[in-house]
Amino acid sequence: MSKPTHTTSYYAASANDTRLRPSLQGEASADVCVIGAGFTGLSTALHLAERGYKVIMLEGSRIGFGASGRNGGQIVHSYSRDIDFIERNYGQEVGRQMGKMAFEGGEIIKSLVARYEINCDLKPGGIFAACNAKQFRELEDKKALWEAHGHKALELLSASDTRHYIGTERYVGALLDNSGGHFHPLNLALGEAAAFESLGGVIYEDAKVINIVQGSRAKVMTAQGSVTADFVVVAGNAYMQGLLPELEQKAMPCGTQVIATAPLSEAQQRQLLPHDHCVEDCNYLLDYFRLSGDGRLIYGGGVTYGARDPGRIESLIVPKMLTTFPQLKGVKVDYAWTGNFLLTLMRLPQFGRINGNIYYAQGYSGHGLTCTHLAGRVLSDAIAGQAERFDVFAGLPQYPFPGGRAFRIPFTAMGAWYYSLRDKLGI
Repeated sequence: MSKPTHTTSYYAASANDTRLRPSLQGEASADVCVIGAGFTGLSTALHLAERGYKVIMLEGSRIGFGASGRNGGQIVHSYSRDIDFIERNYGQEVGRQMGKMAFEGGEIIKSLVARYEINCDLKPGGIFAACNAKQFRELEDKKALWEAHGHKALELLSASDTRHYIGTERYVGALLDNSGGHFHPLNLALGEAAAFESLGGVIYEDAKVINIVQGSRAKVMTAQGSVTADFVVVAGNAYMQGLLPELEQKAMPCGTQVIATAPLSEAQQRQLLPHDHCVEDCNYLLDYFRLSGDGRLIYGGGVTYGARDPGRIESLIVPKMLTTFPQLKGVKVDYAWTGNFLLTLMRLPQFGRINGNIYYAQGYSGHGLTCTHLAGRVLSDAIAGQAERFDVFAGLPQYPFPGGRAFRIPFTAMGAWYYSLRDKLGI
């Protein structure tokens, strides 16, 4: 039987650690069993190991196989729905509590990189770019909102100022977040895994979970073994089909596409992104891009609802890249890949408990890099008996998609088409 491999991404081709951990064989026991070695699971496992818990992690494929090892690699704060939406819909107190946590995930990433000396090309600075006047007004509102919740590292940029940071005429202005940044996400995941193992944690790869037997001590079963644990953390996100149907109906896997060019000359790099910041635009179906550690342009965008892999990723993404950087016409694309994230109806993450000792966190809706790291700390706090912050998230309503599995993809795609049209019209 063939061993699992990563997708054919630039990240997989430049991974620091390519060894395959063993698969689970036989019975094992732990304080906590974490299902899924993406950022939610890794952050949870690492925070628990730092507290002295015995933790076993089960990964159905490879460490960082899903969205955690395939994404744009950008530190973007807050949630897919921002704090003002939360305040309007769930009350001022919930908004205040979530606002206090909205900027923590990025700091967790930076502290882990420093503490465990993780080599992942971490670079400072992130930019939100406005494609029209309406989006720039929204960035002015975002700056005021985030500053009201204590985040002060922001600068508004005029159209001419923006061109000093991004070599394009496309944007009418931008918001610079000096506390943002970007990195090689798979190498961050692998570095966090190594840090966890250095504290006595155990990771099994190629260990797909097929059943969870609930009880005062739950039993997590794979095809060739099992782990009995006081607590279970389910962190499979978009790659967990069939394990817990009650979670599956609350969210929908979606695909996003990414390319990496051949290495660019230093002159080209300085022309495109002279300060080496990462960028995402303000469209509903947004584009995002940055330079890699070896000088490639990594450019992503688009959404495939239902997580179907497109036949030709380049044909979807290269026109977007050339709209932003027409000077790259003819540049070679060395890598193209897709990855799945998990969308929720309200575009807010879903945290909860099942039977008192099975915890889950999922559905970051395309905004997961920082929130997954926050989730790991919050989950570890809850397991250690400090559940106040976990309960803020768990108290948010979790709605199934209307129409069930058969209709959630077309309904959501129709909504995306509507918002994409609004982006194009600037309304």
